[in-house]
Amino acid sequence: MNVVKSAAFAVLIAALAACGGGGGGGSSAGGGNAGVGSGDVNAGAGAGSGSGSAGGSLGSTPAQDDIVDSARNVVPAAYMAMAAQMSKAAGLSYRYGPDPVAYGTSGNGGRPTLSDRADQSYDPISIRLPNGNRGCVPAAQGGYCGTWQVGGPLVSDPGDYSSSILHAAYVADTPAQSVGVATLQSISMGHNTFAQKPESSWTTGTANSGTNDLNAQSYGQSARDPVAVGRCYRTGWCTTSLMVFQNGLIGTAGSNTASNKTTVQLAANKVPTAVSVTPGGEFALVTVWDTSQPARPRGQIAVIALAGLCAGCSPDNPGGWYDNWGEWKGVFPGLPNLGNISYMKVLGYVDLPDALRAPTEISSSTGMEFEGYRVHTANGDLSNYWALPLSDESIRRSFYNGYNASASATAGVAVVVSKSEQRAAFIDLRPLFNFYREKYFNGSQSDFNAMVAGRGAGASQWPYTFDAAPAQKPVLIKTEDFAAKPTAVNVRLNGAARAFIATQEGQLHIYDLGNYLRASSGGAASEIVRRGGVSVGRNPTHIAYVKPHGNANTRTIYTQGYDREVIVTSRGDRRLEWVQFAGDFNSASVRKTLTDTRLVDPIASEDAENHGTESYVVSVADYGGKKMSNYRYGPVIFWTNQRSDWTCQPPNGCPTLGGDAEFGGSYALPGKPFQVGGSNIP
Repeated sequence: MNVVKSAAFAVLIAALAACGGGGGGGSSAGGGNAGVGSGDVNAGAGAGSGSGSAGGSLGSTPAQDDIVDSARNVVPAAYMAMAAQMSKAAGLSYRYGPDPVAYGTSGNGGRPTLSDRADQSYDPISIRLPNGNRGCVPAAQGGYCGTWQVGGPLVSDPGDYSSSILHAAYVADTPAQSVGVATLQSISMGHNTFAQKPESSWTTGTANSGTNDLNAQSYGQSARDPVAVGRCYRTGWCTTSLMVFQNGLIGTAGSNTASNKTTVQLAANKVPTAVSVTPGGEFALVTVWDTSQPARPRGQIAVIALAGLCAGCSPDNPGGWYDNWGEWKGVFPGLPNLGNISYMKVLGYVDLPDALRAPTEISSSTGMEFEGYRVHTANGDLSNYWALPLSDESIRRSFYNGYNASASATAGVAVVVSKSEQRAAFIDLRPLFNFYREKYFNGSQSDFNAMVAGRGAGASQWPYTFDAAPAQKPVLIKTEDFAAKPTAVNVRLNGAARAFIATQEGQLHIYDLGNYLRASSGGAASEIVRRGGVSVGRNPTHIAYVKPHGNANTRTIYTQGYDREVIVTSRGDRRLEWVQFAGDFNSASVRKTLTDTRLVDPIASEDAENHGTESYVVSVADYGGKKMSNYRYGPVIFWTNQRSDWTCQPPNGCPTLGGDAEFGGSYALPGKPFQVGGSNIP
């Protein structure tokens, strides 16, 4: 099949081909690039050693449409040219591969047009109108109150109100006018209604206020051209996202209730390509292409320590407000937090092996159960960080060998893939987490006090950089080769230690991570092995976590548990697939698919997080369609709004229209979205 590339990408490739030169060096990986629609379902054989010695030579003539030669050796000139395009159309074409046109799936023959509901306005309950109490200005007076689609009739009482916010990175049509990151409400419950359409939050004043993240706007013109957005995933709040920009600037995104602002800058010539935030918000792991030596490019992971604070608080005044949903009173980079990041420091860079110079995606996990980050008092009562000040030595020590000893991570794994080199690297994060555990929770109180008081930008100021404290640096476990291009990666958050790696021909590979995610043992490289796989749609560009929905006694959608499934976005086939794993996580099957004539070019998706109201809404970044779209695939049930005169009541709630899914609505963007992350917010 001839793959149709974008005009911008074709021009770039033509320029690279003009670089000339001889053939590339050999590689033990062997083989060329897998063609569209081809590949081995058992791909993944031929694992590299823990030293990453397989491959790694440099080539001089790029293969067509790539940055490597026919033996999958990186061509420096092609690498440098592509590094400059990571946030542009050519870079996105490279990162996310063939679009539906290339696969001949751009037509709508045989695809359903899912049912949808009419938008209804919240204007009648505006505080500007009689008996209204919603703090918004109605459209007739030049304002915006938002819309709802499910439930009703509309009442002024908000009930147990809740909402979830999503951040979407997009290639802006006009970068001078758009920061390239949108902040939207994905779902909301209130006033006897449910809103399932992505739109600007009613708290921000206008219908288009979500197009440009307000935090990013405040960072100035350097906050343009995003390459990624990422966030933590844990029980409780995980309130905001990190935005990663082409120039190496990293900043916090915002929402109406969690808008702390902080930025950090990567070193010169470090071009970011992807980000993973560890589940508890402890660290950001950013893959970079290091272009400081143009003739010898290399891949790295930037490791950034994160600290969360209460909304409106700052490192200079960390406890300036009330407990604000239970965040720490102090600035503790590297400890689990609630996601409202207020401090960041680059600890250093982990070199990837020469066999993996061009990382394109990363995912990470600490292996902790989803409820594992919960903290308790000495008598066993559920508590929060604010109520457990680390200035009290007995409380601090409880996190080391006492009643909170399991509430912070002691292990972790990151998996990095290189699309062009057809290779994955497995990284052990245990040294990092163990270092922080020892520094924060072991030792004397006076040493702890001096350490946190010495926080600063210097290498030997807390948190220490890798140069000052090399023992904390993550280490390479092994590399693994693939017979097709790896396009997406997802490391399971809890339970069975597994990593899922998708390849372009339409396979999802299941890797056992051995003991590397277990708190009590380290692991050996030989334990990381492929256990199985499952066929999915072609060019699977994203693997999303399923968020908690309902409870084990009432759950109707995830009957085997939400943690037994992931949502795979197939760009090539324009569909989402719910992949359900067997109990031992060594095999899987596609349980459900979702497609719709409105889905033009999906690249990524995010399951919306619930609070109080059980609902099932997935948000899709539609790159070619230039929009964010929502789909509801299960009932809406008002568990915490049980009233005889309210709608969507348990046990059945409000079902979907005409089948097992309905269209929730879209939000048009001034550009093409390619990544999305979201969370329920306080």
